[in-house]
Amino acid sequence: MAGLLEPLRRYLARRTDPATADDVLSETLLVCWRRLDDVPADPLPWAYGVARNCLANAARGVRRQQRLAARIAVVDPPAASTPGTGEDGDPDLTEALAALREEEAELLRLWAWERLTPAEIAEVLDVTPNAVSIRLHRARQRLKDELDRRKTGGSAGHEETNERRRT
Repeated sequence: MAGLLEPLRRYLARRTDPATADDVLSETLLVCWRRLDDVPADPLPWAYGVARNCLANAARGVRRQQRLAARIAVVDPPAASTPGTGEDGDPDLTEALAALREEEAELLRLWAWERLTPAEIAEVLDVTPNAVSIRLHRARQRLKDELDRRKTGGSAGHEETNERRRT
């Protein structure tokens, strides 16, 4: 279990802001400690699954806070707002990942950033390894298409036409 800390820290740092990552890491380690008897022989994919669930819980909490803040803002509007910071890295890749469905982007992050095998990803997502392999193949293709579309500046796929086919 000692070797989980840094991979989990990196996993969370890639998905959220530093303060949230620290909070979610603490919650993840607490859940792992409480469920010590449930930890499998290879604990990292299982711990990624726990971290993923804890991160989802944190995101739900943030959405609740935002809804409350929106209701309060109607009564007492804030003086000024500050824009958030942008993500580091390749802007084309960031935009292409954002254009994908969240499930596809997460699958690609687990594969590329966390360097998990399809079997390990299956454990994190609680699906079969075969399903992961199929979804990963499709997600990589969609990401490639999205990146190609951004390079060419056009739309991916076939161009549409208004011409009718003559028989």
